[in-house]
Amino acid sequence: FREDTQAPPGLSMARLVVLSLIGGALGAALLLVTSDATFSIVVPWLLLAATVLFAFGPRLRQMLAGAKPTSPTKAAISVLAVAVYGGYFNGGLGILLLALFGLLGQTQLNAMNGLKNLVSALLTAIAVAVYAAGGVVQWPDALMMMVAATAGGYGGARVARRIPPVWLRGGIVATGLVMTALFFWR
Repeated sequence: FREDTQAPPGLSMARLVVLSLIGGALGAALLLVTSDATFSIVVPWLLLAATVLFAFGPRLRQMLAGAKPTSPTKAAISVLAVAVYGGYFNGGLGILLLALFGLLGQTQLNAMNGLKNLVSALLTAIAVAVYAAGGVVQWPDALMMMVAATAGGYGGARVARRIPPVWLRGGIVATGLVMTALFFWR
């Protein structure tokens, strides 16, 4: 989605990159000091919130259509908050990023996907560096996941371009709901 990617309304690409890196580092640091019990309680709720925001994003955008555009400060705080979430718990991050970009005024799903991939890659890279510094990375597993995620990202983008946006949105919501249910069940 590189050719479709553009900064969301209210932010420059440079500011988006910096906020992604800061938020990813803060979220990773927060995870290092969070107990397993707290993490297990918080995660399903984070996934549910991300899925609901994405599912109702178009309606929320319509409700806010008459309102003035999001200020650059609110846009920056929103991106930073989502980046902290991503550094803390990456599950459902894509759904939350898509919801955020939609609420900020982005309307093209391919452009939103490009931004999602960029922000996710940046905050994940810095989070992994923080986790590595904290001594919690299982490198053989992590390397295998990196290769699979990269291949899936390239292959998934090719497939996603061929799926009608309504179906793609429905698939994303369904995936979020299944993930949420599984985490509540666990």
